[in-house]
Amino acid sequence: MSLQWALIAGFLYLEIAVVLLLVLPLISARRWQSFFKSRFLQTLSSQAQLYFLILLAILILFFLDAIREMRKYSDKEHTADHQHLDAEMQSTMRLFRAQRNFYISGFALFLSLVIRRLVTLISTQATLEACSEASMKQAQSATQAARQMMTSPKEELQELNNEINELKKELAKEKLDKEAVLRQSENLSEEYDRVSKLNSELERKLAASEPSKKDD
Repeated sequence: MSLQWALIAGFLYLEIAVVLLLVLPLISARRWQSFFKSRFLQTLSSQAQLYFLILLAILILFFLDAIREMRKYSDKEHTADHQHLDAEMQSTMRLFRAQRNFYISGFALFLSLVIRRLVTLISTQATLEACSEASMKQAQSATQAARQMMTSPKEELQELNNEINELKKELAKEKLDKEAVLRQSENLSEEYDRVSKLNSELERKLAASEPSKKDD
């Protein structure tokens, strides 16, 4: 295998490994997204399209060259029926190499397109997951706010009832205190009236006893 086809074969093996990494569920879409947005890849992202087109053009050239070689040696194989066996074996070997190079370049070209599509789909999936998570958080916060709005009038009503009950208890207590003060004032007035009567009786007795003493 020549150097250029060895490089194409190595690139094909690398593409197979990358496709397996992207397809297997070992790494989540968000981690791939953070890797795609790393500083190193961000520096290459401005020229990534150009690099991809150059790589695609190279693979297409090798693919077309492999097709040309296949057609060339397949035509020689049909016209070499009565040639020497050694030349026929050499032509068959070259045809096999052309077919091998055709499959290597074809699969490398195909996997390049597959990798590009997988990267796009993974980035889209990560973006959709982030959007869905943000929407879920907003929905949960809205639900909690609605529940608080629904439960807050009940709590306020309960607090208001508690305050009313406390005010009623204080009012009843003040009413009892007022009644007790009124009873005490009534008792004091009655006692004052009794003392006043006793005092007036004593004064009358004293006034009646003074003339009798003067006569003696």
